[in-house]
Parts: sequence; C-alpha cells; structure tokens
Amino acid sequence: MTTTAPAPARSTMPLLSGRVTGQELVLLGVITLLWLALGVSTDTFIQAGTLSNLAYNVAPIALVGIGMTVVIVCGGIDVSVGSAVTVVTVIVAKLVRDQGVSLPVAVVVAVGVGALLGLVNGVLISVGRVHAIIITFGTLNVFRFVALRIFDSEQVAGVPGTLAVLGGGQTGETLHVPHAFVVMLLLAGAMWWYMRNTAGGRHLYAMGGDRLAARLAGVKVQRREVLAYVLTGVLVGLASCVVIGGGGLIGQNVGVGLELQVIAAVVIGGTSIMGGRGTVLGTVLGALLVGTVASGVTILHWPSQLTSLFVGVFILVAVGTDVVRERSRRRA
Repeated sequence: MTTTAPAPARSTMPLLSGRVTGQELVLLGVITLLWLALGVSTDTFIQAGTLSNLAYNVAPIALVGIGMTVVIVCGGIDVSVGSAVTVVTVIVAKLVRDQGVSLPVAVVVAVGVGALLGLVNGVLISVGRVHAIIITFGTLNVFRFVALRIFDSEQVAGVPGTLAVLGGGQTGETLHVPHAFVVMLLLAGAMWWYMRNTAGGRHLYAMGGDRLAARLAGVKVQRREVLAYVLTGVLVGLASCVVIGGGGLIGQNVGVGLELQVIAAVVIGGTSIMGGRGTVLGTVLGALLVGTVASGVTILHWPSQLTSLFVGVFILVAVGTDVVRERSRRRA
C-alpha cells in the first residue's frame, strides 16, 4: 500500500517574501500622481518648505502606525493611541517646562510612560481575553480622563525648545528634511526587516492568521501580544516628543482623532483589519497619502471636511480590495 505525502500547507503569510507588494506599488503610484497634480495646479506644493511641513506632519502618524501595524497583524487593534499621546504629551511638556529636564531625560520619560500605557492595554487584553477594541475603547476614555486631570483645566504654555530637534522648525531639520521623519524611516525600516526576515516576525503573522494554531505550534502568543502593545506605547512616546518639539501651546485637544488617522494609514497601506497580513512599508505610504490629501486640501483652499471624505473613500477602496483578495485566496 502506497502512501502519498501530504500536500504542503498553503502559506498564510503571503507578504513575507521580502519584496514590495502590488498594493504598495499602487499607493506609490497614487501618491506620485497626487504630487504631480498638486504641483501643476499650485505654485506652492512642490517647494522645500511645504514638503518639509508635510513630512513633519506625517512623522507622528507613521510612528504610531508602525506599532499599530504590528498590533493589527497579530489580530488586535488599539483605538486608545490618541488619548495615550495626550497623557504622554502633557506629562513631558510639564516636566520640560517646570523641571527643566534635558532632551535625553524627556525622551526616556516619554518612552517609559508610553510603554506603561501600552503594557496596561496588553495585559488587560491578554489576561482578560476580551476583544481588543473593547479594552482599548475603555482605556481611551480612562487615559483621556487622566490627561485632563493633569492638564488641570489649562493649556501648557511656555514650553522651552528642549525637544525642538524633533520639531518642524529649522532646529528640527537638516537640508529641509525633518529629523522626526528620518527617525520614523529608520524605525520603519528596522521593523519592516524584522517582520519579514525573523522567526519573531513570522510568529506575529501566524498569530493573526490562526491564533490557536500559532499557540499549538509553540508561539508564546500572550507574551508577543503584550509586547506588541508595549511597542505601540513606546512609539506613542516618540510621537509625543515630535508633537512637543513642534512648539506652541500644548492644548487639551492634542492627540484627539490621531487614532483614526493612524488606523486609516494602516488600512490604506494594505494591512488586513482581520489580521495576518500587512507591512510597515504600506503603512508609511498610507500615512504619506493621508498627509498629502490633507496638505492638498489646505493649499487648494477647499473645505477641510473634504479631507475626511477623501480619506474615507481610500479606506473603503482598501477594505474592499482586501475582501476581494481574501475571497479569492479562499477559493484558490
């Protein structure tokens, strides 16, 4: 009696091949077309100052988006990042203003507080085994309450330029390239490589593809899940430093709506909201697309509500493409 070898299991991680995906190329093409259109229709878009400002505005969205990509790829989501940015920003801004802490200390505190907030989310989700959107929606409100208590019904004014090296002014850029954008690119490149070329990165995709199968295969699911949220918190801390570095008043609305921009960038970048598929490169391009749309609407003096409309359309197209692709994959 002859036996046949079992057919090799179909890969659940099609984006680990180490190459740029079709969706990333499409995004790059769309961004290029938008830049060309804005360059032709306006006299100010293709200028060093405008592009530098665009890169600075994209940096915090993409920074948090790196962590959000990891979280969503492994099957979770974090809608509390905007409130977490508020908490970190007000704490660090007050420390810089009132205690005169140095740049390294400010960054360490920001990263530490962000990591702690991420740890709270990760532990509650992993131990409580409640869907991440429920937990993080709860912590969104808790973090916001904590931040408002620290604000104590006032703005944080008179913040010195301790973190200006990460801001959007002349101190915060070299050759019109914001330092925050460079830091974001370096971190994105490192995470892109890690997720595609290491066993740990493959485990993240495996968790999002089939959590039970990943656990049975020996993946420490709970530990990696908690670490994903802690990583997001660390990047929230860095994004907060970028926000403070921009100068001006730190108002109580800082961070409001950031979670929507971040999730939009991640989804538009091709990460499946169901988990198991996505890339950091796509997220960076998604953030750049969102930033370009916002910048274009402002330069053309169109109603600001059109930014939400255009971003919403891009999200629907990205989700629709993901649904069609998933159905085709299941039928194959």
